[in-house]
Amino acid sequence: MTNIILSGGSGTRLWPLSRKLMPKQFIKLFDNKSLFQLTAKRNAPYCKNSVIVSNEQQYFLAMEQLEELDEAKNSSCILETVGRNTAAAIALAAFGLDSESIALVTPSDHLIKNKKGYGDVLQKARDLAQKGFLVTFGIKPAYPETGFGYIEADGFRVKSFKEKPDVKTAEEYIKSGNYYWNSGMFCFKIGIFLQELKKHAANIYDAASKAFENAKTDGKTGCFEKLVRIDIQDMMRIDDISIDYALIEKSSNVAVVPSDIIWSDVGSFDALSLEMPQNHDSSNNLILADKEVALIDVNDLIVVDTKDALLISKKGSSQKVKDIVAQLGQGAKKDLTALHVKASRPWGTYEVLEVGDGYKIKKIEVKPNKRLSLQKHFHRNEHWIVVSGTAKVTINDKSFLVRENESTYIKSGDIHRLENPGKIPLVLIEAQVGKYTGEDDIVRIEDDFKRG
Repeated sequence: MTNIILSGGSGTRLWPLSRKLMPKQFIKLFDNKSLFQLTAKRNAPYCKNSVIVSNEQQYFLAMEQLEELDEAKNSSCILETVGRNTAAAIALAAFGLDSESIALVTPSDHLIKNKKGYGDVLQKARDLAQKGFLVTFGIKPAYPETGFGYIEADGFRVKSFKEKPDVKTAEEYIKSGNYYWNSGMFCFKIGIFLQELKKHAANIYDAASKAFENAKTDGKTGCFEKLVRIDIQDMMRIDDISIDYALIEKSSNVAVVPSDIIWSDVGSFDALSLEMPQNHDSSNNLILADKEVALIDVNDLIVVDTKDALLISKKGSSQKVKDIVAQLGQGAKKDLTALHVKASRPWGTYEVLEVGDGYKIKKIEVKPNKRLSLQKHFHRNEHWIVVSGTAKVTINDKSFLVRENESTYIKSGDIHRLENPGKIPLVLIEAQVGKYTGEDDIVRIEDDFKRG
C-alpha cells in the first residue's frame, strides 16, 4: 500500500499552541513526537511508500520531521501552492500512482492508540479495497459527540452519511448501534478511485489531471525522492470541496470498516485534554505552558501560555478559539495567528527578541548551504550583525562576505539576499528600524522554494 498523508491545515482550533505556519500536526506533544510523525511511523509497517500532500509554507516541516524517523525512505511530496480541500489533495496524489496500487489515505493530525486493532482494520480495509470498494473507516463512538459527522452502516455497507447532529440525535445514534464517527480515513484501489471521481466529480477529475500534468517535478529533495509542485493557477481551477461531498457521499461503491482503535482527531483543547496527564492540585484542568502555572480552587479550565499569547477558556468552550483567531486575523495583531515568536522556515529559524515603536530585533539562524529569498522592503531598514558563521550578502548588484563580529546595512528599497555558504549554522542579529516592521512588508523578487 501507499500511504497518502494529508498534511495541510491552519491550526486555528489549537491557537495559540498552533499557528498557521506551525499547525497542530507538527507540534511535538506526545513523547517528543508530533502527530505527523506518529502517523508516518504508525503506517510504515503496512505501506511500502508514502506521498505527503502539503503546501509551500509547511512542506519543509514534514521533510525535517520525516528525516528524524527511520520511516523517511520511499517518500515523495505533492506541493500545493494553495489549499483546495481534500478532494483536490487526494486526486493530485492519485494521479502519480499506479492504477492497480492500493492507497491508504490518512490525515496527519489524528491520534490512534490501539495498534493491534489498527492493524486488524487495515487488513479488512485492504481486502475490501481489492474487491473494488472505496473503503472508509468508521470509529465506534465512545460518547454522543456533536462535532463529528456520522456514518450509518448495515454491516460493511454504508447506508447514509449524517451531518454533525445535535445532542439528542447523537444520543439516538449511539443507542442504535449502527452509527460510527466519520474518521476521514480511506482505503481504495487507485484506478477505482479515479474512475469513481470522474463519474461523480468530473470537474475535479479534469482540473486535477491537468494540474498534475503541468506540475514541475524536482528530484531528490531532502528525504523526498521527488517534489511535485503544482502551479497556482492550475490549483485555483480545482473546486474547493472535501472528498466526502465530492465523491464519498455520492458513490454507491462505498464500504465501511467499523474501527475500535482508540481514535481522536485532537481537534480542540477539550479533546487534547483527554490525552494529556493531569498533574495539578485543582481538578480537570488542561495546562500547557513553559513556565510553572499554579491554580487554586479552580476546575474545568484550559490554560495555554506561549511567549506571545495567553489563552484561558472553560472546558467545553474551546471550539470558540477559532472565532478569536478570526478576529485577530483581521486586526493589527494578525501575525499572532500565523507565527510563533520563534518561527521555522525552509532555510532555518528566526526568533523575535523584542518589538517596540518603530523597531524589531530578531535572532536569525540559517542552515549551511541555505539562503533566503531575494527580496526588498518598503517601510524598514535592516542592520545585520553576524554572531557566528559567515554570511554571504547580496545588496542590489553587489555580493560580499560578512564574518563573525562584522555587520552590514540594508536600506529600505534595496534588493537583497542572505545566504550561508559555510558548513556551520550562520547566526546573526537583525535590527529592523522603520515605521512598519510587519512580516508582510516583504516583496520577494526570487523565491527558491527548495532552499528557502
